[in-house]
Amino acid sequence: MAKPRAKKSEQSLAAMIDIGLAPLDEKRARAWLDDLREAASESGDAERLDAALKDDALARFLAAVMDHSRFLRALILDDPARLARLLGADPDTTASEACKAARESWRAASRGETMETLRRQRAETALLVGLADLGRVWAAAQVMDTLSAFAEAAIRAAASAALMEAHQRGQIALADIDDPEADSGWILLAMGKLGAGELNYSSDVDLVALFDPQSAIVPEDQDPGRVFIKLTQAMIAILSEHTDAGYVVRTDLRLRPDPGSTAVAVSVPAALLYYEGHGQNWERAAFIKARPIAADIEAGKAFLDELAPFIWRKYLDYAAIADIHSIKRQIHDHRGHETIAIAGHNLKLGRGGIREIEFFVQTQQLIAGGRNPELRGRRTVDMLAELTDERWVATDVAKKLTDAYYALRSLEHRLQMIDDQQTHSLPTDEDELRSVALLYGATDVADFEAKLRPILESTQHHYAQLFEEAPTLSAALGSLVFTGDEDDPETLETLARMGFNSPETISGLVRGWHYGRYPATRSPAARERLTEITPALLEALARDNGDAAVIAFDRLLAQMPAGVQLFSLMHSNPWMLSLFADMLGAAPRLAEIVTRRPHALDAIIEPAFFGGLPDREMLAERLAQTMSEADGLEEGLDRLRVFGQEQSLLIGARLIAGTIEPRFAAGAYTDLADLLVGEGLRLAVEQMETAHGRLKGGRVALMAMGKLGGREMTAASDLDLILLYDFAKTATASDGDRPLSGGQYYIRLTQRLVAALSAPTAEGTLYEVDFRLRPSGNAGPLATSIDGFAAYQNEEAWTWEHMALTRARIVAGDKKLAAQAEDAIAAILTRQRDSNRLVADILEMRALIEDSKGTENPWDIKQARGGLVDVEFIAQFLQLQHGAKHPQLLSVETEAALVKAGEAGLLDKGHSEVLIPALRLYQDLVQVIRLCVDEPFEPDAAPAGLKQLLADAAEMPDFDRVEADLRDRQTAVLGVFEELIGPIAG
Repeated sequence: MAKPRAKKSEQSLAAMIDIGLAPLDEKRARAWLDDLREAASESGDAERLDAALKDDALARFLAAVMDHSRFLRALILDDPARLARLLGADPDTTASEACKAARESWRAASRGETMETLRRQRAETALLVGLADLGRVWAAAQVMDTLSAFAEAAIRAAASAALMEAHQRGQIALADIDDPEADSGWILLAMGKLGAGELNYSSDVDLVALFDPQSAIVPEDQDPGRVFIKLTQAMIAILSEHTDAGYVVRTDLRLRPDPGSTAVAVSVPAALLYYEGHGQNWERAAFIKARPIAADIEAGKAFLDELAPFIWRKYLDYAAIADIHSIKRQIHDHRGHETIAIAGHNLKLGRGGIREIEFFVQTQQLIAGGRNPELRGRRTVDMLAELTDERWVATDVAKKLTDAYYALRSLEHRLQMIDDQQTHSLPTDEDELRSVALLYGATDVADFEAKLRPILESTQHHYAQLFEEAPTLSAALGSLVFTGDEDDPETLETLARMGFNSPETISGLVRGWHYGRYPATRSPAARERLTEITPALLEALARDNGDAAVIAFDRLLAQMPAGVQLFSLMHSNPWMLSLFADMLGAAPRLAEIVTRRPHALDAIIEPAFFGGLPDREMLAERLAQTMSEADGLEEGLDRLRVFGQEQSLLIGARLIAGTIEPRFAAGAYTDLADLLVGEGLRLAVEQMETAHGRLKGGRVALMAMGKLGGREMTAASDLDLILLYDFAKTATASDGDRPLSGGQYYIRLTQRLVAALSAPTAEGTLYEVDFRLRPSGNAGPLATSIDGFAAYQNEEAWTWEHMALTRARIVAGDKKLAAQAEDAIAAILTRQRDSNRLVADILEMRALIEDSKGTENPWDIKQARGGLVDVEFIAQFLQLQHGAKHPQLLSVETEAALVKAGEAGLLDKGHSEVLIPALRLYQDLVQVIRLCVDEPFEPDAAPAGLKQLLADAAEMPDFDRVEADLRDRQTAVLGVFEELIGPIAG
């Protein structure tokens, strides 16, 4: 790495920058530099930038910044004068002036002027921080300080502006118009990273808004709740509303008490009542970082003082300690997956990530802070030092975690400044990962991995040791005796204490295991291993839906030919107990699959389970190997089913275990389905050729639609397919012993394909297959000629069929026919359309769906207003509306289509920031639900473990927060739908 240049006396940013940043593409970086010179010349700022651009090293640094970061590039090219000003000034002074300007912006004559000033200062701060960070002028601590200081100044300004605006309208009566916040009774608490002064580059800001119902600023004839709700909404709008100048900060109010049933501002008495009666340990942990940040600061301090007994308990009973353990489990420490993959790794929630360091600190603060006020600080690194001083943490451990924290936060900043997105996951794309590596100071991806992996592994190790010496529940279970012919009374009491509703039933089942009732438990070795794991097994199964989990495990044992391998695995790897408990208790559907097909467990028992998910190429090799050993068609179909079930269970188990994120599961399920469908087509073609010969020039291509086409498969998705064919015009029939005409041949081939994929064999089925999306639906032939397909789509298809066609993807068959089909699809989707007719057709289709499937249930994620269907409709509308002029919009993946629409300027940033996070949440939740339950999801009947899985998938602390967020996002998506397309009838 190049050394920083010597600092000049004026301490300008340009003089302090470490110029060692290398671009991703040298040629492209030089082009960006030329664009900067041109922009500076056109704006009259060329002279001001002349010195910087003549400094070859500094110019190369700026070129590299623009090459790596689309967001910083836009800030640089949009206003070269701003860049010149920042480079020529002291960065600390510039940051201070930006905060001051933001803080005083409330004094403007109108809300619009305040908003404009805040957004201008936010852009200035974002560019300053980006350059100072990438140029290594500021360390991670100063970056967080600067970002936090600006956010605090902006929030205070927005609060003052909202108060002043309400005062001028006569809605409130301020005590001091020069200090609107003073004595207002309005409390704004910063939570999370802002509360601790540790904000990241593109972070949302977590706030809790409270108010004193006796506030003197509210007239007697006004409802205080209504007044403060409107004030809070006004403040949020000032900060978060997207204008041509962007936004200031994204705000999140979901950490307030019971967000699913409370307004955005909650009265202090109601909040205290909630925390006293219903507050949970995760909320105690959240309030460690709470800090009054704006409005009535003194009232905020008084509230936190009153809440202190809830947060800081002098004594912790065993139940509270167990709950703290459960917080740790929620972040997946108990899952047992030790491999850390760099590509795609989540720096916040992944193994060895930032959350583990924060939790390491917060857990010990909760345990010890009640007796030791010195341990009640908000900042992670400061508290690591204090825990060291108080001998709670060894000095070397604290140093390693401190260094890791700063390293990971620094990397997080660089990751987020690429696109100004609140992302925490490293990219999987090779070029994007190399870009992040260079931003981090590595020479290439290998060097980056060599630097990062030890940090993650060290953090993971210390995090895993957090409760190493804590007593386990197993030590205090009580009597567990399963010998003799009758139930042991003390054992029944122990089982009842563990949470089993029917101890007698559970005792009887376990005694049966130990008596060798099933083949799996008949060998002495199996019973010995089972005896050793029984206490921990019962503990794990009892965590959620315990009776049903034990019954499911009993059914599993009944169908297994031998159990010693499984019991030994559980004995050697206690994490398997938790995984099984989650599968059997929280995921009834997955448990049923396991009990019906115990051999599918082979995929988990194999050592390969501990590595990464196999990629498509590896899966293809494994499938080819297993199919090569099949003796005949029937065994081939059985092998196809066994392979599919094992790999599907492997994906599902990883999703349950938390070792892959739901969005990665979608790609894995899709890759698996592609391969299985392709193999099913191969078997069907072989059958046809054996029975009926071949057609001259015969070719087929299999088109996937719906979830498979859109690469959004779940564990329970059907397959929407269309079989396209072509053959020589001179061919009248196939050349086999039982010849068939062309159309009849391919209809029969389609029938064989359906049987290959969905007909039950001794090993079950693979998929339900649906061909109703073919031309003319059920009224049309099962197979479609390529010419007939193109003619129908061009001349007869309804708009909804073209909407469905946006997700069409060729997954198997002849490559030339596939290319012909893809060309036909592209031509159809990129033709000019009547906008009014398109909108009318889409609204008509949406109204039909609403009429037949409409629901008020937010957990009908697909059909609910503002749900998945509406996001998909928006993406499909944009592709059909603009495909003629912007063919690059076409993508079978909904998110990719939305991203491309944003890049093309056809979807504004505000809409994108509603739709894309909502889509990801919807898809993540659907992945978990479809894996775990067959029936529609009913929250009241769902196991607690399933609710926690949904909370984990949504990266939220509990299910209630997920539901509140789901409702909020559906409302926002509906608003975008109505703005872009129109209101939904019905």
